[in-house]
Amino acid sequence: MIRRASLVLVGALMGATAMSVIYSAGAPAEAANGSTYKELSIFGDVFERVRAQYVTPPQEDKLVEAAINGMLASLDPHSSYMNAKDAEDMRTQTKGEFGGLGIEVTMDNDLVKVGSTIENTPAARAGVQAGDYITAIDGASVKGLKLEDAVEKMRGAIKTPIKLTLTRKGVDKPIDLTIIRDVIPVAAVKSRIENDVGYIRILQFTEKTTPDLEAAIQKIKQQVPADKLKGYVIDLRLNPGGLLDQAINVADDFLERGEVVSTRGRNPDETRRYNAGPGDLTDGKPMIVLINGGSASASEIVAGALQDLRRATILGTRSFGKGSVQTIIPLGENGALRLTTALYYTPSGRSIQGTGIAPDVKVSEPLPDDLKGKLVTEGESTLRGHIKGQNETDDGSGSEAYVPPEAKDDVQLNYALDLLRGVKTDPSFPPNPEKAVVAK
Repeated sequence: MIRRASLVLVGALMGATAMSVIYSAGAPAEAANGSTYKELSIFGDVFERVRAQYVTPPQEDKLVEAAINGMLASLDPHSSYMNAKDAEDMRTQTKGEFGGLGIEVTMDNDLVKVGSTIENTPAARAGVQAGDYITAIDGASVKGLKLEDAVEKMRGAIKTPIKLTLTRKGVDKPIDLTIIRDVIPVAAVKSRIENDVGYIRILQFTEKTTPDLEAAIQKIKQQVPADKLKGYVIDLRLNPGGLLDQAINVADDFLERGEVVSTRGRNPDETRRYNAGPGDLTDGKPMIVLINGGSASASEIVAGALQDLRRATILGTRSFGKGSVQTIIPLGENGALRLTTALYYTPSGRSIQGTGIAPDVKVSEPLPDDLKGKLVTEGESTLRGHIKGQNETDDGSGSEAYVPPEAKDDVQLNYALDLLRGVKTDPSFPPNPEKAVVAK
């Protein structure tokens, strides 16, 4: 299997508009003309007026940061400035692990409630239980804190202590625990056996995605004999994207050859093409990929490659349609610049910017009555200031972004399982590899 670990070093994961990102030191541009420098002098004059005469003294660093973000926001929805803290948070998120305790929490009646503990983490070893309420962190009450602020307080450098005060149903007195933070891995891939089918859900594309995927495939092959295994369901629903190199490696794991994706920038010499090498880890077993309106960016790269090369049948609803690449340009201690520098193209040469991946088999996921009208994403094409795609339409039609919590209620998953088992048939399954569509 050919690996390209140096291709992408950092990335960003931000909801349904997640970035496929490349790390770069930047490149010099042509010198600005005289009128541009005149405009910059106007900015300087305005800044000085605000600094000197605004009704209350403004924070000068906040003014500059807001001005930078205003400039970048005028380009597209995905270009932005990250201050030092934001840049560090992004690096932590894409690394797929952080220093913490190992608990999943929610806010309930102004207190932090433990939803679950992660096995073999500091919190689990210290005796924290699901249903516990955290009332204080290091002696300070959590009342009045936002959930994200409480979570931030619990995270920190590994090997550092934190004191939690808990209340627990059936226990009369508060429980004080001192816990030592450790490295907490964030799952990138989850898998299970659906009788005779391997089910793999890729949650996000972090540095851990490829090794986690390969471990999941190996585990499935160990649990189900090859002659009994009908195939695989790869679930990319609600996957917001992430690292470009991980998307390429994931697609490579299912392919023997062919172009996975190309990126094309402002200048023709910036075009890059990334190809798969020999080594389909699934041994050519039939595959169905699930997508919906929450499948964006890196997940669309994988779905588009497997669709164009006729390696898998895509099932579900239209994906988000984010087809741009962001370069992360470090600014030293001042943070980093996230700048859109290219669009990516599937093997057939299509850009999905503003259009998304259309499934081979369209299957909608019915929404519960209490969620109807609430979980529909309208996609990249509805974002203000987005880069208009070459094939973009303005129909504004949305695609649901919902996955039922129970497999028995999952219409899309069960449709895929029926196809793999031969209970249902469709002209698109299995796909014919001889009809692969690639750019000339």
